[in-house]
Amino acid sequence: MTKKHLYYSEAERMYVVSQMTIEEIASRSNSNERTVRRWKEEGDWDTKKSQFIISKQMFHEELYEFARKLMSGIKDDLDKGEKVDTGRMYAFVRMLPMILKVKEYEDISAKKEEKEDKKGLTQDIVAIIEQEVLGLKRE
Repeated sequence: MTKKHLYYSEAERMYVVSQMTIEEIASRSNSNERTVRRWKEEGDWDTKKSQFIISKQMFHEELYEFARKLMSGIKDDLDKGEKVDTGRMYAFVRMLPMILKVKEYEDISAKKEEKEDKKGLTQDIVAIIEQEVLGLKRE
């Protein structure tokens, strides 16, 4: 078997999903950087990576919007002195760890993009998401 057959799919996953650099991929797969760069060009990994990031961002935005609406409904019930539906409260509480993981993922992605001199989520955008979408206040 050729090296391409052995490592290509995993190298593509590392680039697209794990957002590793060519150097990191070459090191982990015991391949030459030029070989990995050629695979990247042949497989159009940059387009796949962009599509993956866009789909992740869309999911994150939908998750934030859903959580914001759920939180807003719960807050409205509390403000009116009405009983809060336990199912909605349970769903919101269960979502919080996922939201934190999404935030952590976005922070890691932003740091990687800064290293690669690409535009990504800035601290201002994260602050807007936290305040306006999630209703969180920074201290």
